[in-house]
Amino acid sequence: MNDQPEPPVAATRPHSFTTHGITIEDPWAWLKDPSYPDVKDKDVLAYLEAENAYFEAMMAPHKPLTDRLYEEMKGRIKEDDSSVPQKDGDWLYWTAYETGGQYRKWWRKPVAGGPGELLLDEPALAEGKEYFRLGAFSVSNDGKLLAYAIDDNGSERFTIRVKNLATGEHLPDTIPGMLSEIVWVADDSAFLYGLANEQWRTDNARLHRLGSDPAADIELYHEHDEGFRVGVSETSDRQWIVIGTGDHVTSEVYLLPASDPMAKPICVAPRKTGREYDVETHGDTLYIHTNDTDPMWRLVTAPIADPENWSELIAPSKHFYMTGVECYRDYFVVEGREDGLDQIWIHRYDPTITPQRITFPEASYTAGLGDNPEYDMPIIRLGYESMVTPGTVYDYEVATGKMTTLKVQEIPSGYDAHKYDTERLKIKARDGTEVPVSIVYPKDFPKDGSRPLFLYAYGAYGYAIPPGFSTGRLSLLDRGFAYAIAHIRGGDDLGQQWYHDGKLEKRSNTFNDFVDVANALVADGWTSAGKIAIAGRSAGGELMGAVVNSDPDLWGAVIADVPFVDVLNTMLDDSLPLTPGEWPEWGNPIEDKAAFELIRSYSPYDNVKAQAYPPMFISGGLNDPRVTYWEPAKWAAKLRATKTDNNILLLKTNMGAGHGGKSGRFDSLYEGAEEHCFVLWQLGVES
Repeated sequence: MNDQPEPPVAATRPHSFTTHGITIEDPWAWLKDPSYPDVKDKDVLAYLEAENAYFEAMMAPHKPLTDRLYEEMKGRIKEDDSSVPQKDGDWLYWTAYETGGQYRKWWRKPVAGGPGELLLDEPALAEGKEYFRLGAFSVSNDGKLLAYAIDDNGSERFTIRVKNLATGEHLPDTIPGMLSEIVWVADDSAFLYGLANEQWRTDNARLHRLGSDPAADIELYHEHDEGFRVGVSETSDRQWIVIGTGDHVTSEVYLLPASDPMAKPICVAPRKTGREYDVETHGDTLYIHTNDTDPMWRLVTAPIADPENWSELIAPSKHFYMTGVECYRDYFVVEGREDGLDQIWIHRYDPTITPQRITFPEASYTAGLGDNPEYDMPIIRLGYESMVTPGTVYDYEVATGKMTTLKVQEIPSGYDAHKYDTERLKIKARDGTEVPVSIVYPKDFPKDGSRPLFLYAYGAYGYAIPPGFSTGRLSLLDRGFAYAIAHIRGGDDLGQQWYHDGKLEKRSNTFNDFVDVANALVADGWTSAGKIAIAGRSAGGELMGAVVNSDPDLWGAVIADVPFVDVLNTMLDDSLPLTPGEWPEWGNPIEDKAAFELIRSYSPYDNVKAQAYPPMFISGGLNDPRVTYWEPAKWAAKLRATKTDNNILLLKTNMGAGHGGKSGRFDSLYEGAEEHCFVLWQLGVES
């Protein structure tokens, strides 16, 4: 007698549409509630709740393992952890968790000495809420006011509040629907921000004067291209407010004097399709980081009075991918990656002085600038970690090159780095391209194909997955796993061309790279087919959907978090929040038949077929504006109706959260424990 619960079966309802002369049948289209983001369709909610109940029932027998994993992971977290204080003006600022606390508290104290002052109490703000996230956090220039923004349902529609730090009282100023940073003007009488429109797109930069009605806020900039998003920031010297607009391939930047936000904005360079740039200032000179001549980027300068008169300062390099530039009073910092590994260079404004390269000890690592809020910074804050080295905070003395360790991530339950080895492999893909792979494994790991391996990747939007440290990962390593990150095309790990080679008509390279890495790891004895657990989230979830369709036998367990799997339908719906801005990444199937056919050829939902699929754990968020809840729901429903195996398929929808899952640090940790439990259960390593 089988007393296991039966998986839910989503009803099918006839639905079809025709585009470019091709008719698409989509009998699960009804799972998209037309009233979204207010999901109230009873049938939709009933199906999601049924899937959640099935998830709980199937995971229940394995709860002891989930709980054990959670306690392991929790034991590696210093509960009363705090950041290293950093000076900004007359104050030292830091954040701290209290034992048992899900959220941080924000503190400061006078540099001259005195007691600590609580600026913001996230636990108090989050009390009684299923979800809480702090967005923008900005202290006024005189240190007297704090403007911050919170989201309490995961929809990423934030509400701005302003707090008087002397009295602890909130000002009446309240602005809902915000989606941006907050930047104070020089005299602190007002700040800039951006509102999300009805399609959850920030197409504006607005000025709010303290004490005024937000309805009367002045729109300083409005973007008319529905694919562009507007952001606000400031230069390092805080003399200029930056209004930036752009999509995935094109940008345009305007400057406003912080002392006169009503002045006519200075356009640094009009938008030119395919050209991206960002701007810093030093005195009356612009420092412009741009890809106008090369996907490895270069640095040019121009007078603020003549911003389009560009003069090359640092030319593009074949091996060094320049990712960013920050200006300080006496020097500027260039960050980038050399052959995929992070590099930091200190340049003096005097070109006759040789730049300083900050060196790091390991062959594979991630490093970058930390919090450096002041313009005059003789010492800069750095962050460093690797797959075997916990997060480390350094102060680097620019004049002498002296590096001082301020903090090493503490692991209360203990950690011995000598138990593990890490390597950076190069694996040849089917077209001959060498794909970097970062891998960490127990020292006694036998390369005889007997051990399981966890393989992670993202591969989209030019986002590189750094080879960093993870305390949660140790629960897999200590059970005999190797853990690998595939730096596949679609990210910008090896430069912007690496990103271009995994998008639009080259999208299949991303999927092929991942499969080819897995096959090579099998061939080299790291693991065997069927013993590989794979994971990806968002666009990385799309990767999961593509590779389970193409090579299902390789995978022993699949984690697809908030997966972007209904690509064709989403890219055809220009009313959705992100769609117009995504066309440069995926193509516009509304206007372009070739793009329609290309997306249709790999869209995971559209390519589910009658075959055996590996065990799968799929997650979604009801309030997710990035990957809407119905994408994972429709995919799970279609998989259930189509696949020919009896392998388990779980769908878990967070009914009170969005794209990032649950927000509290322990709630989020428990979700990670559930996923690890699923992997261990399916690969037969329950211990």
